[in-house]
Amino acid sequence: MSLSAEQLRQSLDHIAALDPRMAAALAGAGYPEPRLRDRGADTMMRAIVSQQVSTKAAASIWTKLEAACGGDMTDYAHIAAMPFDQLRGAGLSGQKASYVQGLAQAVASGQIDFHALPEDDEAAIAALTALKGIGRWSAEIYLLFAEGRGDAFPAGDLAVQIALGRVLGLDSRPSEKRTRELAEAWRPHRGAAAIFLWHHYNIVAL
Repeated sequence: MSLSAEQLRQSLDHIAALDPRMAAALAGAGYPEPRLRDRGADTMMRAIVSQQVSTKAAASIWTKLEAACGGDMTDYAHIAAMPFDQLRGAGLSGQKASYVQGLAQAVASGQIDFHALPEDDEAAIAALTALKGIGRWSAEIYLLFAEGRGDAFPAGDLAVQIALGRVLGLDSRPSEKRTRELAEAWRPHRGAAAIFLWHHYNIVAL
C-alpha cells in the first residue's frame, strides 16, 4: 500500500521539526498528494519503460506495449514468450525490450515474487536489482510508490537532487552520495521527503 496523505503529512511534519529549511519549503509549497501505484511486476515494467524518456513518451510507448501484449500486462508467461521484434515494434529500444522480457521470464518462472519481497528495504533492493535492467533508482521508486515503504529514498533522481539543493540553499545540485548524506537525519521518513521534493520541484518549475 502506498503512503497515504495522512502518513505523508505526519512524516513531513516530523522532518520540518528537524530542519527549518524544510519547514519553510513545506509552508511555501504545501503538502504533496500521494503517489499511488499497484504492487506487481507490471508496475516495474512501467518503470523500465520510463527510464530516460519523457513522461509523455513513456505513456505513449506503454499504450503501444499493452496493445502488443494483448491488453494484459500481467500475463507474464505470454510476454516472456512473445517474439522479440513484437516488443521492439511497440517502441521499446532493444535494451528495454530485453529487460521487459527478462522481467516477465523471472516472474513466470518463479525467480521473483513481487508480492513477497523481503521486508528489509536493502534486501528488497538487492532482490530487484539482481534482475537485468533494474537499477537502484527503479527499485527504490517501486518500493516507495507500489509498496509505500516510508524510508525508500531514490537519491539518484535528478529532480530530487535539484529540489534538495534549492530547499537547503546549496550552491549546486548535490551528488547522489551527498543527497543520501543530507537526508540521513530524516530516517525513517525519507520516502515522504522524496515525494515532497518532487512536489517542490514541479511547483518551482511551473
